Formats: sequence, C-alpha cells, structure tokens
Amino acid sequence: MSTIFIVIPILFLLMFDLGLTLKWEDFKLIARQPRAVLVGEVGQLLVLPVIAFALAWVMRLEPVMFVGVVLIACCPGGSSSNVFSMLARGDVALSVTLTALSSILTLITVPIVLALAVNVSGANVTHVIHLPVGNLLVQNLVLMFVPIVLGVLVHRWWPTAANRIERVLSRIAFPALMLLAGVFFAQNWQAIVANFGQLGLCVSLLILSAIGVAWCLSRLSHLDERRSRTIVIEVGMQNAAQAIAIASSPFIFNNDTMAIPAILYALVMNVVLLTYVGVLRRH
Repeated sequence: MSTIFIVIPILFLLMFDLGLTLKWEDFKLIARQPRAVLVGEVGQLLVLPVIAFALAWVMRLEPVMFVGVVLIACCPGGSSSNVFSMLARGDVALSVTLTALSSILTLITVPIVLALAVNVSGANVTHVIHLPVGNLLVQNLVLMFVPIVLGVLVHRWWPTAANRIERVLSRIAFPALMLLAGVFFAQNWQAIVANFGQLGLCVSLLILSAIGVAWCLSRLSHLDERRSRTIVIEVGMQNAAQAIAIASSPFIFNNDTMAIPAILYALVMNVVLLTYVGVLRRH
C-alpha cells in the first residue's frame, strides 16, 4: 500500500479538525496580541527553516535528505500543539491562532523555501529532485486550506455538531499519526536504519535549537510565561503529515526517502515536547 493513500485522509481530517476549533475571535487575537503572534510566526516560518538549512549544510546531508530536513522545518505547526499548550498551561487561544495562521501563510512560504532548498542542496544540478511548484500549490490548497474552511463553516452553521465531531477527531489525531509512522517505517525501514545516526542527530539538534531560540525570542520580547510556553510548543511542533504528503505525493516529489526526516522529527518532537510539558506540570 502506498503511504500517500494513508497520509492524505489523515492530513485532511487534521486540517478539518483545526477548522472546527476556529472562531472569529481567534483571528481578532492578531490585533489584541500582535507581539506574541509576530514572535510565534517569525520563529515558525523564518527561524526554524534557517536552522534547518544551517544544520543540513554543516552536516553535509545528501540532496534528498537535505530537502527533507528543510521540508519538515518549513511546514506549519502541528494541530496537536493546541493540546500540548493546554497541558502545559499555556495560552490555548494563542496556540490555535498561530497554528491556523501558519497553515495559511505556508501556502505561500513552503514553495519558496523548498525551491531554495532544492537549489542549495544541488539536487537540481544532479536531477535528483524536481519541484513542480504549481502541483505543490494545488495540493496544499486542497489538503490544507479547503478542509480548514470547511471546518470553519461547519462550526459556524452547526456549532453543536462541530463540537461533537471535534471531540472525536481530537482523540484519533495522535493514534492516526502513529499509524502513519508505523506504516511508513514498515515500508522504508532499511533506509531509515541506514540514515538513522546522522538524521537522528540532525532532527534532534533541529528541535532542540528551535525550542531554545523560541524561548529566547519570547523572553526578549517580554512575553509572559503562558505565552512563552505556547510559542516554544508552536515553533517546535511541526505538521509531519503535510511533510510526508508533499514528499511522497506522485504529483510533487514522489519520493518516500525524502519523508524520512519528517518521520524521525515527529518521533523526537513528541518525546521532547512531552518531556517539556511534564517538567512544566511538575514545577
């Protein structure tokens, strides 16, 4: 079974679930807390990809893995970040706003960052990777923007039903991602094992650096503890399902190997952020 037939419905449901949680008040938060929103989006859309470029370059990753590491870094925040923010006693409204905003903004930023990654990695010279920008834009619109809008409309017209659906989807989101990771590992275990050492170190440094920089940006911006915790989680948590969908899609890269960094990042990300939340709750 091709991974793409699993990841597409999972990604669609995750984005639909995000739309179900959105209210007009969430977007008003941009005007009420512009500094917190700006810090979160700068960390998510600018700082994290820059760190990924630097690590991939210093570690001299092969072109496919280079692009794969940048791919997971330039994707929007993961939908589970809202739950993590709640567990960390962060600002859940800010978390929802940042996730929604990054999911929309990355429709523009992902093609730009990936085009740069393909050129810098040298993949375009060796003809290892070709980036069909038009297909990427269309797929992201269909799998990211459309389900968010559908979720928002359902919440607006049928709020009671939306709340019931959201409760169910929020419970199956994490198991669905783990299923995807399990299927992907079973199909690509040899490539994962072969690249685990270097890539494992790379994605671990990526998420730890992202968390450290996000915390520093938050404190330098004089944000309070709740908002700082939320921004750390938002910058560190990435939408691995989208990265896998882009890498394995027959309409874009059609390369399962490129999705390996996203799988490893998802595993490390959950371990690191669950540890972070656990420490916060203990203290």
